[in-house]
Amino acid sequence: MRDYRDIIIKPVVTEKSMNLLAENKYTFIVDKRANKTEIKNAIENIFNVRVEKVRTMNVKGKPKRLGRFEGRTPNRKKAIVTLKPGQKISLFEGL
Repeated sequence: MRDYRDIIIKPVVTEKSMNLLAENKYTFIVDKRANKTEIKNAIENIFNVRVEKVRTMNVKGKPKRLGRFEGRTPNRKKAIVTLKPGQKISLFEGL
């Protein structure tokens, strides 16, 4: 079994994800092989909160250029986690 901190890579801090905080939804970049149950268990154990729902999406990398060289940013998996009412993650407080 993988460590919980290997499943959750980093939080997403964008204008759109900050607007979701009002609905008690938090956005994270997660391991591409992780399923919803693993993500739920990782969030509950790392942040000591109760998760109500997990929504995931695979995000395709964007094409990028550096001079004459073309490439892509890496593909990634994003998870939007809805917490039970009254629960908060202190990592996002004050942002």
